[in-house]
Amino acid sequence: MENNNFLKQKYNLHNTPEIKSAAKRTEIRTGEKVPQNPSEQIGNYLDRFKEIINRTDPDEKEQGINALKKILSNKFATKYEDIPESWYALNERILRERGQGGDWASYSKENQQKEKQKQAEAVLADQEASLEQWIDYLASSDSAYMPDYIKYWTFRNVIELQEYDKEKNEFPKRSKGTVKMFPDINQEALAYVIDAVLKKQAGEGEFKFEQFEADLTDEQKKAFQKSLANENFTQLYSWANEQIHPIAKHLLPITAGKWIKYEQDDEESENYKKLNQSIRGRGTGWCTAGENTAKSQLQGGAFYCYYTLDDAKKPTIPRIAIRMDNDKIGEVRGIAYKQNLDPYMGDVLAEKLAEFPDKAEYLKKEADMKQLTEIENKVKQKEQMTKDDLVFIYEINSPINGFGYQKDPRIEEIRQTRNPKEDAPIIFECAPNQIAFNQSEITHITKVYIGPLFKDIFSKNLEYIYTSFPEGRIEKVAMTIGQKSEEELIDELETRVKSDNPEKKIYISNYVKQMIQNPEFTVVQKPKEINLVRLKVSDLGFPGTATTEQIYQKIAELGLELCPPEVGLYLRLEYEEIFKRAQPKDDSFRVGMKPIADSGDDLSLLRVSRRDGGQWLGTCCGGPSSQWNQTSGFAFVVSQVSPQN
Repeated sequence: MENNNFLKQKYNLHNTPEIKSAAKRTEIRTGEKVPQNPSEQIGNYLDRFKEIINRTDPDEKEQGINALKKILSNKFATKYEDIPESWYALNERILRERGQGGDWASYSKENQQKEKQKQAEAVLADQEASLEQWIDYLASSDSAYMPDYIKYWTFRNVIELQEYDKEKNEFPKRSKGTVKMFPDINQEALAYVIDAVLKKQAGEGEFKFEQFEADLTDEQKKAFQKSLANENFTQLYSWANEQIHPIAKHLLPITAGKWIKYEQDDEESENYKKLNQSIRGRGTGWCTAGENTAKSQLQGGAFYCYYTLDDAKKPTIPRIAIRMDNDKIGEVRGIAYKQNLDPYMGDVLAEKLAEFPDKAEYLKKEADMKQLTEIENKVKQKEQMTKDDLVFIYEINSPINGFGYQKDPRIEEIRQTRNPKEDAPIIFECAPNQIAFNQSEITHITKVYIGPLFKDIFSKNLEYIYTSFPEGRIEKVAMTIGQKSEEELIDELETRVKSDNPEKKIYISNYVKQMIQNPEFTVVQKPKEINLVRLKVSDLGFPGTATTEQIYQKIAELGLELCPPEVGLYLRLEYEEIFKRAQPKDDSFRVGMKPIADSGDDLSLLRVSRRDGGQWLGTCCGGPSSQWNQTSGFAFVVSQVSPQN
């Protein structure tokens, strides 16, 4: 339930310029004036964010959220020019003490500036990511328990704080020029705070501490009640982060326990209270520890939780959560870092997942985590890795997927112990002299190339091409176009759109339909085999963002061409046949083609992606001046020239 007067009282928000601008925009768009009532004015302002996150077309939603991230990062993240000289001086001293250089006195002024910029870019990128995590969270279904005005209150407080100081047990205030990250999201602590604030506003009396009753002193309870009375987010969130501890280490190896299913709630059921009470105060990091979240989740489907034995031999310690979206698995969470599965729970989860029809995706994650744990143990025991171990840890054939929101940190930790130049010959089953690291080293026996791209590189008989190893792989595949008429392609696409089989079903945006109807969308008249290359903007050597025009100029220099527009339809319809694998979740790339206008005359490119909901064929803005970041992926055609050695 919205309580916009809360923001009026907190910030006098209804009298701010942004509220008045939002009202003017609404009047221009709808022709109707927003009532002068402060609550209505604030609600109209908050509706813009709701409109973005509720978009059904994932392409449109992603574009809206990315635009929001850019605006908020520009406004609140530290700028390079604002970083104080004292920070660079501290970095110089630390590097010198570690024997890693840092003696800038010997650098020219130009090189000093370059070194400073290099160091600053790294920390500012982390800072920006720490801010964007909050935007992603507040735009996700995980925050559905939070009313819009509470989301605004939360974010407005977060942008004023820096990461948690464990020594002082607080989130310090941000200062201009700080390189510190924004606070991390502890979903359980946040849910606890929001629960308390919402109950206070609902007039439910003094907040209770059932889950902490045995551990809290009277002074700790009074501190929380005082912060709650003042609705002080910083103090409340600091308090909650301090109280919520992870599972005791001696209990982690215990796998014996019990699965409990909490049935989907109807209007009268209160299963969510039982679920919530079993999780709160256990340090899982799950937002289900918030009563409102638990209620919201159980309205969407059942919830399975696995509890292991505590010191009293009772199954009370939550270790695995399986949340259902109606009859499908919505998510699986563990209690390790970023909600990944802890290393003891793999077999327990695998046995349980066998009961679910959509278990394949989650069994793959379980298998990945099990193999990662085995390799981690090898590293600890200083055992030699096999080729299969190296192929896995470098993610040569497929990404390593876990159950958390972010990449399992063990992957990078293990890679840091390896020498890629020594591992590459093992992975590719070749001699060291069959790997070239620059153009001049390529010979008739070269099998692998790792280095910057150059003119006509794709016409050489190279089995593998990387701009950097292992993340810079350039994928090259063969495919045939022109086998079907435009009508046949569209009919097949429509058939897949209507399919009830989730493995076959394709989702397309309205913009795709508009693009296909454009006379410029043509197909070749007879079968033609082409070689396709997938790459990222970073592979092309651009130091930062690049426009469509710049990218197209660069690929022409490398011996690549634009794709015929029908390539996008074939890629979506025949992805598995072309790439010899299913498209990974969250994989997305654009078809490098001549931009075609939709019904609104916006020049666009086709985009082939796989989201939570399935396989998508969408569009994205692709005019000459459109900007693309380093990770933006494209597909292009290799020019037909005679192979070279």
